[in-house]
Amino acid sequence: MISKIYERQNSLTPLKRLTLFVMVLTVVTLHNSCSTGESEGKMVFHYNQPEGIGSLDPAFAKNQANMWAVHQLYNTLVETNDSLLPAPSLATRWEISDDRRVYTFYIRSDVYFHPDAAFGANAVRRLTAHDVEYSFKRLVNKATASPGAWVFNGKVDPDQGFVALNDSVFQLKLIRPYNPILGILSMQYCSVVAKEAVELYGADFRKHPCGSGPFRFSAWEEGQALILLKNDHYFERDSKGQSLPYLDAVKVSFLDSKASEFLEFQQGRLDFINDIDASFKDEVLTKKGELRKDWEGKIVLQKHAYLTIEYLGILVDSANPIVEASPLRLKKIRQAINYGFDRRKMMMYLRNSIGFPAESGFIPVGLPSFDSNAVKGYHYDPAKAAELLKEAGFPDGKGLPAIKLLTVPVYAELANFIARELQEIGIPVQVEAIQKSLLLEQTAKSQAGFFRASWIGDYPDAENFLNVFLGKNPAPPNYTRFKNAVYDDLFAKAMAAPDINTQNQLYQQMDQLVVNEAPVVPLWYDMVIHLVNPRVVNFLPNSLNLLELRQVKIVKLR
Repeated sequence: MISKIYERQNSLTPLKRLTLFVMVLTVVTLHNSCSTGESEGKMVFHYNQPEGIGSLDPAFAKNQANMWAVHQLYNTLVETNDSLLPAPSLATRWEISDDRRVYTFYIRSDVYFHPDAAFGANAVRRLTAHDVEYSFKRLVNKATASPGAWVFNGKVDPDQGFVALNDSVFQLKLIRPYNPILGILSMQYCSVVAKEAVELYGADFRKHPCGSGPFRFSAWEEGQALILLKNDHYFERDSKGQSLPYLDAVKVSFLDSKASEFLEFQQGRLDFINDIDASFKDEVLTKKGELRKDWEGKIVLQKHAYLTIEYLGILVDSANPIVEASPLRLKKIRQAINYGFDRRKMMMYLRNSIGFPAESGFIPVGLPSFDSNAVKGYHYDPAKAAELLKEAGFPDGKGLPAIKLLTVPVYAELANFIARELQEIGIPVQVEAIQKSLLLEQTAKSQAGFFRASWIGDYPDAENFLNVFLGKNPAPPNYTRFKNAVYDDLFAKAMAAPDINTQNQLYQQMDQLVVNEAPVVPLWYDMVIHLVNPRVVNFLPNSLNLLELRQVKIVKLR
């Protein structure tokens, strides 16, 4: 029934489309009353998106909500495997020139765009290398106004860098060697779209997606629900040769209350929820980050390293008057702060052990270049902190002026914990909680001397994190205004490194340099937390926290 409904949807009038939407919701609602997760033999996966979805156009996949939906609808040239390394997707293979500037991709011949009016009534069209060329040129075209244009700007010539040699071969030509480019190409910004659909729908392409992904668009009532249906023409198969995906449909709801979302999950109307809200984390988790006994058997808890670091940033631009007047201009004071509080205690008692204490560098757990043996960070050592204070001219903190730490209200408790621990060793810290928009403005204008921040990986390469300290970069991403010639030279060498091992060694040298100079205070490496209904199988977390549904099944529980 679901597939039949879809066949008619492209040619509907607005009134009939609304009627269709009600019909689809009726079909999917049948699932809600069935505890097995099956309705009339159909498998429908339900999840909630509290933030809402702004666009289904990949060029605007700027946040997790948009990225999750786009990932179901579109494909990229390459994707990342479980080890966060590049793997084939639309491209079966690729070749890299000796000078590491030209990448040649060989495109699959069995990929088709979803049925769409753009190709004629319910027609499909094969995806070719020309679609890749069009999609990338569209991304960097100023008329598109994509927030994702940065992925190619300064790296690829917008006129000569994207070339379809024929239907099956696409070439990407870099201005200079840039090893992270394969990771960049796995981002949702780089999804391949159909020119006909973009031109037909114009500004409405955001709500009329046409891709080649495992699911195809059916209906979207903004703020209410989004319905995606199985793509029967999808090219991928499992290890036994069965077509993917297994699911028949995906329904996304938009409850903006985390409490309402949790209630829906408890009652079996959602198949998983992402992250655990602070208001009920103690109800679900122990301080060690394990499920409480009364939830065992009712919920599956998934935890996985997430490419995110939470940190305190320190402005280190010596030409800035804020820095000139601050004791944080002294490296030993910055190092003393890093030694002066217990990250492990903080994680256990304030975070229910969600995350990993950041006792290495800025590169988070989960990336191939992360190595706590190669990069020695800071651990709790009040005696070492006291020694550094004395060497800086402030024995036991005597004469040390108060340091203001800016944060946002949701992190005020964490900031106060750090302030109390630092006070005990003689470092006076005053916590000021301000609105997020004001904090972002002050850090971007280099008006904040000491501030709470985070960095989320856009793609699985440590360059994404180390870019934060590149001297030529403005704020963002270089909020601390760190500048070091040795660091910049290592960065340039890493971009053109001949192999992954050499590249990772260079990354680790850069990371250690940042640790030593201490323009930041790493707090923790974050963790993906999912609460999953036991009826859901093959639903696996990943370090990018990308919603992966291709091999998910919903089974009947005994």
